[in-house]
Amino acid sequence: MRSMKWKIAGAGTALAGTLAAGLVVAQTGNDTAPEARYVMDVGTTAGMMGQGDGREMTLRLGSRLPATGGAPKADHFLPEGMRMGASVPLASPEPGTRDEDKSAYDKLMRPKGRLLIYWGCGAHAGPGQPVVIDFARLGKGQAPPELFSASIPAEAVPRPGTSRTYGDWPNGKTNAKVRGNSSLIGPHRIAGNYSPEIGFALTQDFMAAPRVKSGQAADGSIPLNWAAVPAATGYYAWAMGSAGEGKDDMVWWASSATRQFGGDLWSWLSPGTVNRLIGQQVVMPPGQTSCAIPAEVKKAAGQMLMGFLYAYGPEANFAFPERPKDPKIAWRPKWTAKVRYRALGNFMAGMPDMADAMRGQMADEPDERPEQKPKPCKPKLGGLLKRAAGIGDGC
Repeated sequence: MRSMKWKIAGAGTALAGTLAAGLVVAQTGNDTAPEARYVMDVGTTAGMMGQGDGREMTLRLGSRLPATGGAPKADHFLPEGMRMGASVPLASPEPGTRDEDKSAYDKLMRPKGRLLIYWGCGAHAGPGQPVVIDFARLGKGQAPPELFSASIPAEAVPRPGTSRTYGDWPNGKTNAKVRGNSSLIGPHRIAGNYSPEIGFALTQDFMAAPRVKSGQAADGSIPLNWAAVPAATGYYAWAMGSAGEGKDDMVWWASSATRQFGGDLWSWLSPGTVNRLIGQQVVMPPGQTSCAIPAEVKKAAGQMLMGFLYAYGPEANFAFPERPKDPKIAWRPKWTAKVRYRALGNFMAGMPDMADAMRGQMADEPDERPEQKPKPCKPKLGGLLKRAAGIGDGC
């Protein structure tokens, strides 16, 4: 069981680049656009093996202005409650480095085997399932057609390729990390030599992470239940499993009522987008706290399914000057800032609690065992999907 668990947790590496490219509008040369745009993506991930929840933060500053007085430089000055020091630097990419939005598929090995995909909450899978993708039939570097959702436009954030000057964090300029007890509450200020000074205060802290409980129904399906997450605007779940030891087939399920997988569903979504997707039955409404993985998924996956539940959150928007109340008055803000929230829970389908199960396995193992050298990483499909979703390194 232990080897199966890590096969699922670390299986895969080949499609991450297909998720990255978004529909964005270049700022360079547009005098009516804000001089600077700033986006904070903040998230919470449920802890594993009894550990506390993890917190994450990504900062992006894009400007249509050149840097003055030397190389680009900017810093985000943090409230004391973040416990990360006074500020973190927003590093600009070195000239000639590759845009982060470009596909990385050509760097990765082609996955082997097949992918069986299912969707929808319920005791049994709907008609036309599973859809089977045989990777042996795809050309090298070719992404499976229509694998990831294309009906959800990527929400524009600053990128190196769409900004005259750009900086972000995390980066290699500092060792500062978001802590489990970091708090966003308080004043935030962004200052540098290629954008106007940006300032705003946050009253919404990191979201709580969903705690997902899974069971085993008599009909073979896997019921999932979780407590409502405060401030959540909607939920989306997915699970990945292996067909068994020695096989390359993977099984993938998502909670959407239609075939909607990955893509921007693994990112931060605005409340407006989430509300639209709820109406399309792609995202579960915030009042829904249960779902069932069909029996056919469990049968195809075999021993274990590793799953994840996204709780999309609110969004805070700031601008200077603020938007006029009279819509007839032209509005040309000097800068805009957006803070996006989300939380992520994890579960092992068919088990009472992922953290409890992993703690139990650790307790059954001897405390002292010979040191083993880590095996070289040979990522496959499942690990790639985890890494693309921002929840693992692919190994």
